[in-house]
Amino acid sequence: MKKIIAALDGLKPSESTKQYAIELARINNAFLTGVFLDDFTYTSYNIYDVVTKDGANERDLEQFNREDSARRDRAGNVFGQACREAGIAYNIHHDNNIALQELVHESTYADLLVIDSSETFQQRPDKIPTRFIRDLLPDVHCPVLVVPQEFRPIEKLVFLYDGTPSSVYAIKMVSYLMHFPENIPAEVVSVKGFYEDLHLPDNRLMKEFMKRHFPQSSFVVLKGNAETGMTDYLKNQKQPMMVAMGAYGRSNISRWLKQSMGNVLMKELNTCIFIAHH
Repeated sequence: MKKIIAALDGLKPSESTKQYAIELARINNAFLTGVFLDDFTYTSYNIYDVVTKDGANERDLEQFNREDSARRDRAGNVFGQACREAGIAYNIHHDNNIALQELVHESTYADLLVIDSSETFQQRPDKIPTRFIRDLLPDVHCPVLVVPQEFRPIEKLVFLYDGTPSSVYAIKMVSYLMHFPENIPAEVVSVKGFYEDLHLPDNRLMKEFMKRHFPQSSFVVLKGNAETGMTDYLKNQKQPMMVAMGAYGRSNISRWLKQSMGNVLMKELNTCIFIAHH
């Protein structure tokens, strides 16, 4: 992997995004760009409250804007200092236009995007997955690592597999982009109906493929409903893990690895989720 971008809100930067992005850049010897989305429509204060306040004037707005600008500059400085301490190559972009459009554009020139699952780029918090994340994922131009609000080093890999090219593509992207210790546990998890057999889809080909990419892989086939069965299984895992899936798109490419599954996992799991388009 050559270039990682980390999406950050300069008014309330995610410590988790910073830590995950720096750690990935360090272990992969990658270049890291902190993308601070300083959307001109987004401020720390409510403009309506200011302009309707008795005695408010243009100087008040200018003062608030100066304070916001200073906060954003401080956030960039803190990010840069952390990168220097970690010994990684980095850059900082301050993008001033609409946050979603800017981030989608930046993703065209990146190998991986790291973003906090709670990111909103607005004053008010939103339930996970946030509207910003839901709007971003179908249109982004590189794989995305959606990270939890608390940093925990990744100790296990879980690949969600349903036999489609999209689910295999996500595994390829993890293999191509990320370096992990050879002994890290890797698990391929699939869900089949109650009346289906317990063999993986394309069993022989899939196991041959995984042997070349993640030789220590194990395989789990669950029975029942894909969303509930998969979610319950993953919630019972004890190690900090990264769950990899494909087919988060506007069309239901996959049989069950689709947008609703991604939303459910982000909502229910406090873990990293790697999402790659096919």
